Amino acid sequence: MSGHPQDRPTPEHADWARENRLFEIRREAERKGYVDADTLRVAGAPFPKASPATGYYGVPLLKEPQWSWEIPPYFFVGGAAGSAAVLGLMANWVGGDQELARDCRLLAAGGAILSSALLISDLGRPERFLAMLRVFKPQSPMSVGAWTLAAFGSFSGAAAFAQIAADRYGLPVRLLGNIAEAFSAAAGLPFSNYTGVLIGATVVPVWNEHIRSLPIHFGMSGLSSAVGILELMGHENTALNTLGLGAAAIETLEGVNIEASRKPAVEPLKQGTSGFITRLGGVLSGPVPVALRLAAAFAGRRRSMKLRKAAAACSIAGSVLTRFAWVHAGHVSARDWRLPLEIALRKKGLP
Repeated sequence: MSGHPQDRPTPEHADWARENRLFEIRREAERKGYVDADTLRVAGAPFPKASPATGYYGVPLLKEPQWSWEIPPYFFVGGAAGSAAVLGLMANWVGGDQELARDCRLLAAGGAILSSALLISDLGRPERFLAMLRVFKPQSPMSVGAWTLAAFGSFSGAAAFAQIAADRYGLPVRLLGNIAEAFSAAAGLPFSNYTGVLIGATVVPVWNEHIRSLPIHFGMSGLSSAVGILELMGHENTALNTLGLGAAAIETLEGVNIEASRKPAVEPLKQGTSGFITRLGGVLSGPVPVALRLAAAFAGRRRSMKLRKAAAACSIAGSVLTRFAWVHAGHVSARDWRLPLEIALRKKGLP
């Protein structure tokens, strides 16, 4: 800086300028409720400098989910197994289809075993799962889910054991099997969709934005999977096609709602790799099974079963893709540090 020393700002002038700037910031905060200015950082201060392009040193505000690859299959298997337990109860007590009820019991028990293995594998050590059962917290979806899995696994295993003992060895345990089946269905209903509550009750924007629809979405996806597996096993019960059609119709509506949303938090479900997987899974879970099952309802028996099996295969593939898509979208959403700020400002009515 050149010029006469008297033209240079004195320390008193610099202090006055800083105080005046702080006064302007306070007035702006009082008037708008927020400060629309570049972030300031005192030289040598330990606080990271924020930038509109990179956030705090490029570090997102949220931590990404720490789940391993086992969690999406766990969501899928749990949804199918829980729904199978409910279908088995209906087939046995209402429909009178003993073969369908038997396969539902076996499917529910097998799914409970596989679900436990996947969850324990994700936790790393079996004792961690046992540690989750030390307390029961109704306000924690994870705690409720662990206890639901334990109850569902116990009762579905008992129902399947009674079924095998009665069929192969003629033991008089059918009453025990029916009682266990009822408790298995009671635990299977929340087990089929509690994972939707689990991820919705987080701060990850794309999950929290769908906190009300995720339990229904996951529940219908699990029902479609269970119906599809049973149909691929050879069951021709017309009620299965009706249930599969209803679940696929609700899945279609969920896809329409996602596509129609313009909220920033929904972008990971419509853009990039997670968006592609979401849309592919949505098409296979919704419109395609709806069309195939409607055609099957008016076709002959042989052609009807072929169409239903095609719909079953699409529903299962779509359900698997949907679980991977939601988990992947959660990672993408957590990495975008802007989303939590935009959602918080929108809730407060700020621009």
